[in-house]
Amino acid sequence: QAGGRLQHPAIVGVYEYGEDERMAFIVMEYVEGRQLRRLMRDRGRFELIDVFEVMKQLLAALDYSHRHGVVHRDIKPANVMVLRGMKIKVMDFGVARLETSSLTQVGTVMGTPTHIAPEQLLGLAADGRADLWSAGVILYELLTGRGPFVAETPATVMHHVLHVDPAPPS
Repeated sequence: QAGGRLQHPAIVGVYEYGEDERMAFIVMEYVEGRQLRRLMRDRGRFELIDVFEVMKQLLAALDYSHRHGVVHRDIKPANVMVLRGMKIKVMDFGVARLETSSLTQVGTVMGTPTHIAPEQLLGLAADGRADLWSAGVILYELLTGRGPFVAETPATVMHHVLHVDPAPPS
């Protein structure tokens, strides 16, 4: 429902959602492109102009989403599709939360540890700032070709997010 209320050029459209007696379903816009995660693996560091284009669109989509009361909570390169001309579409609002909703509980960690904001890791309520944190992690990856919180296990990743400053990207 959260993703379905958003209509923005950089957000994958959700046309219908519901459930029948066997399963839940979502009907979304078809997007011809590649996941940002795959492009990052293939390319490594991005050219500055491409970093600018991706981040400009990502931040515009997040601004729109937040102004409409929707916090994504799982912003990561696998949830950003890159289309021709470096146009992007943010997708997978599966763990998104309406700011007015109480459907998720404080104390519940949702998201991807390498891109999750510290307050989410601590089980605190996440607002739009958590999405901005995740966008900053993507920016770091685009500029350096590697993540700021790389570790062997999810627990170590979480420790790094909470207690270790990443190496400067320069």
